Amino acid sequence: MLVSITFDVEHDCPPYLVTTRGMEEGLPKLLDLMAEKKVKATFFFTAEMAKRFPELVRRVIDEGHELGSHNYNHERLDKLTKKEGERAIVKSLKVLREFGEVVSFRAPNLQFPDYYYDILERNGILVDSSKATYKGYRGGVRFFGDVLEVPASTTSSVIRLPWRAQKLIHARLKEPRVYFAHPWEFVPMQKEKIRWDCRFNTGDKAVELLGRLIDHYKSQNAKFLTMREYYEMYQKLKRE
Repeated sequence: MLVSITFDVEHDCPPYLVTTRGMEEGLPKLLDLMAEKKVKATFFFTAEMAKRFPELVRRVIDEGHELGSHNYNHERLDKLTKKEGERAIVKSLKVLREFGEVVSFRAPNLQFPDYYYDILERNGILVDSSKATYKGYRGGVRFFGDVLEVPASTTSSVIRLPWRAQKLIHARLKEPRVYFAHPWEFVPMQKEKIRWDCRFNTGDKAVELLGRLIDHYKSQNAKFLTMREYYEMYQKLKRE
C-alpha cells in the first residue's frame, strides 16, 4: 500500500487571513510529529513563506523531507494569464532552489490548467500534485509529457474528522493515497472568521488525528513516499 503525507505551506487560510501562526506554531509541531513517527513528507512551500521563514525550510531539508513549490505567494493559476502564471512559477523556483533541489509542484487551491505541464517541464519540475480525485480527476498517476501527475486523494479537512468517520473514507480511497494539510490547521483557528470546515478540530486535536492516521497505515505496513520517490518509481517502470 502506497501513502503520502504532504503539506501546503502558506500563510494562514488564504484568502481569509494573512497571518502566519501556522508557520510560527503549526509547522514546528508537524516536523516534530514526522520525526517522532519516522515518516518523510513533501512540503510544498510558497516562496513568500520560504523567504520569511528560511530556518523552517532548512529544517525541512535537514530532516530528510522533500521541498516542493506552492507558487510564489499562493497565486491561483486559473486566475492568471498563462504568462503571469509562468512568471510566478519561475519566480517561486528561483527562491526555493536557493535552499536545495526542487522537482515537485502543487498549484494553490488545486487549480491547474493542463497547459502548465509544459511550463513545469521547461523549468525542471518532474512531478506535479495539482490534480485531485475528489474534484473529479480520474486519470490516476500518469505522465503528461515528462511530468508525472500524482493526484491528491482527499480535501485536507478529512484528516480532522472524528476518527470513526474518516476511517470509513480512508478505506474507500484508491492507491496511492495522497493526503495534504496546511500548517495553519495545526493551530487553534476556532475563533477566526473563516469557513466552519477550516475551523473545526484545528490545533492539537489535528496533530493527534494526523498521528493516528500515520499509525493506522503503519499498522498495515504501508510504504510512505515523497513526490520525488513516485517519479523514480514510475521512471523505472517506464524503462522496464
